[in-house]
Amino acid sequence: MPSRTNSESPRLTIGTVRTGLLRHSSAVSQELATRLLRLVPSEHVARSERPRAYAVSPELLTGVDCLLPSRNGSRVRGVGTLASRATITGGRVLQSSAHTTVVRAERSYRQPWSHYLARPGVVEAIGRLNVKDVADGFTTDDRGFRGIETTIIADRAMDLVQASPLLDGKRPFAALRTTLHWAFETPAPEGPAESGRLAFVIVNDELRTLRLTATASPLETVLDFCEDLALHDWLLSTLLTLIDRAGFGQDDWTRVTSRVRPTVDHLLHLWWPGARVPEGFMPFWDSLDKSLGFRQQWEMSVNRIRDQLALGTLLTMLSSLESGTEKHESPLTRSTAFRTPADSP
Repeated sequence: MPSRTNSESPRLTIGTVRTGLLRHSSAVSQELATRLLRLVPSEHVARSERPRAYAVSPELLTGVDCLLPSRNGSRVRGVGTLASRATITGGRVLQSSAHTTVVRAERSYRQPWSHYLARPGVVEAIGRLNVKDVADGFTTDDRGFRGIETTIIADRAMDLVQASPLLDGKRPFAALRTTLHWAFETPAPEGPAESGRLAFVIVNDELRTLRLTATASPLETVLDFCEDLALHDWLLSTLLTLIDRAGFGQDDWTRVTSRVRPTVDHLLHLWWPGARVPEGFMPFWDSLDKSLGFRQQWEMSVNRIRDQLALGTLLTMLSSLESGTEKHESPLTRSTAFRTPADSP
């Protein structure tokens, strides 16, 4: 479901994905999702029903003229545009992303905006471009970026959707927005062939960084993978947070059950790693599973929730049976001692 496919072979593409819960009391229909994502009135909102409900907005372009990210402190000017979009998955999870491909400028001076608008989603480096330094600066800075404000641009797309009057603003539970800063590099033509490398870091509760190195791939493939990773990282993180809040073994089971019920109603059915990822990128998912245990941790958490719900159901049944027994007992059966004629004075 492409917003734009770059047929070139970029050396470096950087981007940010923001993930959060749609501000609505229930999952929205595909028709409503389409209306929410019509960020450009004249553009088409692409959507699909299989393997699960998914819709993506038209692409928005934002012009930038700033310093490029750098870890070693280089001051290289970048001019061009960032592309952003918003997606809704399962009628429940809202994501927004902003990205750009960094290339060496053809001229040593800034050109008219018409030149940059003709290359959407591309930022030209005016000066010496060090691809590794830009990628390092973008994914290792404390904020995950320096110079190019990809998070702000991604947030604009997300806020446009969240502010829609079509939403009731009532979330079924509180959930953080997470941020994924990613950098995708392709080896230089004269360099060694790369089968693929991945480095995923959980910086804190809200921030993650991703470094990908692989042979040239369509930009849409890279975007789908990064958004899919951000989605499932958010699902797992949100599920673990709700479990922590539930108070398993610490509170009354009725309150525990009510706290974990939103996971069943709104989250569990959305887990499907790689649902929108091309086959060639699935080894990256396998690598993450091997190192971080994404699927295993999800399955253990889901089983824990189901066990609690099953226990709550059992306790409810036992409580009902006990109440019914007490209600129908006669005074004689509740007596603890009986007097016989021999006991009489």
